[in-house]
Amino acid sequence: QVQLVESGGGLVQAGGSLRLSCAASGINFDIHTMGWYRPAPGKQRELVSRITSGGIVNNADSVKGRFTISRDNAKNTVYLQMNSLKPDDTAVYYCNAEKFYVYWGKGTLVTVSS
Repeated sequence: QVQLVESGGGLVQAGGSLRLSCAASGINFDIHTMGWYRPAPGKQRELVSRITSGGIVNNADSVKGRFTISRDNAKNTVYLQMNSLKPDDTAVYYCNAEKFYVYWGKGTLVTVSS
C-alpha cells in the first residue's frame, strides 16, 4: 500500500520559515519524481516545486528564491524548505509521487499571518 505522509505545516508570521516533510512508503522512492502542490484559483492544484530522481528541480515562479526542495533517498523523504513566507502562501500543501502512476498525500496546512 502506497502512503505519502506530510508533516511540518503550521501557523507562521509573514517573513517566517517552515520545513515540510513527506515520508513515502510502498513505492520505489528512488525512481519517482517527488513534488509539492497546493490549490490555486481555477486549478485543482498547482505545482509548487518538484525534484526528479536525478535531482533536477522545477519551481513555480511564485516561490523561486524562497522555497527549496530536497530529497533523502535513504529516508524515502522529500522536504520543502519555505523561507520568506507570505500570506499568499497560505494553503494545504500536498506531496506527490510520480513515475508510472501518480500518488498523493492527504496534505498539511500552512497558514501565514500578516
